[in-house]
Amino acid sequence: MAWFGRNKPQVIPAADALPGRTTAVVVPSSHAVFPDRGLQPPFPSGHRTAVFGMGCFWGAERVFWSVPGVWTTAVGYAGGHTPHPTYEEVCSGLTGHAEVVLVVFDPSVVPFQELLRVFWEGHDPTQGMRQGADIGTQYRSVILYADEGQRVTAAASQAVYQQVLDAAGFNAITTELAPVGEFYYAEDYHQQYLSDAKNPYGYCGLGGTGVSCPAGLNIGQT
Repeated sequence: MAWFGRNKPQVIPAADALPGRTTAVVVPSSHAVFPDRGLQPPFPSGHRTAVFGMGCFWGAERVFWSVPGVWTTAVGYAGGHTPHPTYEEVCSGLTGHAEVVLVVFDPSVVPFQELLRVFWEGHDPTQGMRQGADIGTQYRSVILYADEGQRVTAAASQAVYQQVLDAAGFNAITTELAPVGEFYYAEDYHQQYLSDAKNPYGYCGLGGTGVSCPAGLNIGQT
């Protein structure tokens, strides 16, 4: 199996992944959209975290920071093997990571089920190792759950959305559902890349199927 080139159909095994490094990137002290909020813990008491991958993390982060009840967001790399990878390494397909967004939210304002609805509708979860013209394992669709409650709720929402996609003529969902493991923050210039403060005219082609998701369901936990 070849992992180089534009077509990287499988996540690289841990034994073949790049070695990485022990040094973490420097994370900005404040969020470009919410200047009074940080990207790293500690987060406000009672808030929870969720990690989603849905293609280009620039567009994914913009989708989530716009949701009422989301306190802060950050882009990074997760679901792979290489410690503290760089963007170039992740894009090579040789780290196993997906581009993801960390979402910190207040569950009393926005339940996890609502974030799942935003996730399902914000991209095409049937495309495998790609999103549109973005091809590679780093663009795969992933939900990396923080606990058993998130896992159960995510799996239930996937089953319901699959029924809706089936009725609309789409293929099977390829979204990976796995424990979050280690989240590595991406480099400073990627954080809130599409914000007015950084790239007010920036473009990301992230888009969904156009099929509405009934994932604001009363299932699982918040």
